[in-house]
Amino acid sequence: MIVPLKKRIEIAYKGSKILMIFLISTLILGTLFFLGCFGLLGLPSFERAKGLWIPLGILIFICESILFWDGILRIYLTSVQLGLKLRILGAIFGLLIPVNIFILIYMIHIVRAEYRYEMKKIKLNEERSSLQICKTKYPILMIHGVFFRDFKHFNYWGRIPDELEKNGAKVFYGNQQSAESVGDSGKRIAEKIREICKSEGCEKVNIIAHSKGGLESRWAISMEEMAPHVASLTTINTPHRGCHYAAFLLSKISKKHQFFIARIYNKIFREIGDPNPDFLASVKDLTVEACEKFNEKVKDSPSVYYQSVGSKMNRRRGGQFPLNITYPMVKKYDGINDGLVGKESCPWGEKFQYIEKKCRRGITHGDMIDLNRKNLKSFDVREFYVQLVKDLKDRGF
Repeated sequence: MIVPLKKRIEIAYKGSKILMIFLISTLILGTLFFLGCFGLLGLPSFERAKGLWIPLGILIFICESILFWDGILRIYLTSVQLGLKLRILGAIFGLLIPVNIFILIYMIHIVRAEYRYEMKKIKLNEERSSLQICKTKYPILMIHGVFFRDFKHFNYWGRIPDELEKNGAKVFYGNQQSAESVGDSGKRIAEKIREICKSEGCEKVNIIAHSKGGLESRWAISMEEMAPHVASLTTINTPHRGCHYAAFLLSKISKKHQFFIARIYNKIFREIGDPNPDFLASVKDLTVEACEKFNEKVKDSPSVYYQSVGSKMNRRRGGQFPLNITYPMVKKYDGINDGLVGKESCPWGEKFQYIEKKCRRGITHGDMIDLNRKNLKSFDVREFYVQLVKDLKDRGF
């Protein structure tokens, strides 16, 4: 059973309050118990009245344990922002004083910040619900990037589709393979566009595509004759001009190891659901040379509105694995980047937005699809997409 957002964060917030009570009551009762044991409260000392202090100590321990486990289970089971790392640290250092206290205080801070953030968004959506600002003329088709799939229980786009739907959008997914050539994937996207137009009785769709999905969508529009059925294409951090580091990797890894990696990848994703994944074809289509040939062959349609978005990752530690590893390599070969795609490769179409923040981490390739479900102070990715789709609506799409 899926717990509604408001109910979930209310449970988490209540858990944080219980944990705060636990900390305060443990401090007060622990101090009083310690002082009492030494006869400093006008009561018999521990040596003189063990029959009093031992049962009292057990009672305090039981009560505080109930408070702690009630609170910790609430936040562990419902908070999104705690993340896996902090949960693991909490479990590892749970009995190590005073480290456990600092971790617990930090957890309470994170959960309360999450509560304030989400409640503010809930209020905003409630206030504008009647406006249906994302109710576009044509439905939204969201196309994922390479090495991912549209899983039922783990949305590639994080919390973004739900936010769009709350504001009136009708959202569909590409469901193309995780890895195959741009052309083959473009054919699958074309099939999906036809399917949506038929089932919804609509003439066109608005495509929002991330990473390699942007190239695949361009192929579908121009090479699979989908231009009459596409109103707009918005590419998010797409390597339109390729990635220099992709060619570098291919040149440094022997053919033998390339085929070994590809065989393992293809086998795993075939089990997951891809009919015929092709790891090497995906990687090769992202090189600068391949994209130059692609751009010569695949021409934009004058009847489709094209726009693009890119973002800047500020430092290696700004991204989670594997972006923290790829960032310096991409920076060396492609310059300023989002952890995978260089800035110069992102622009395409009539309008280009570049998300560049002065915060320490910046905005990564994964942040742009809410991959880690992180609430960033510098960038509200859900609201960014709401405004992006609102603009499509305002343009008549």
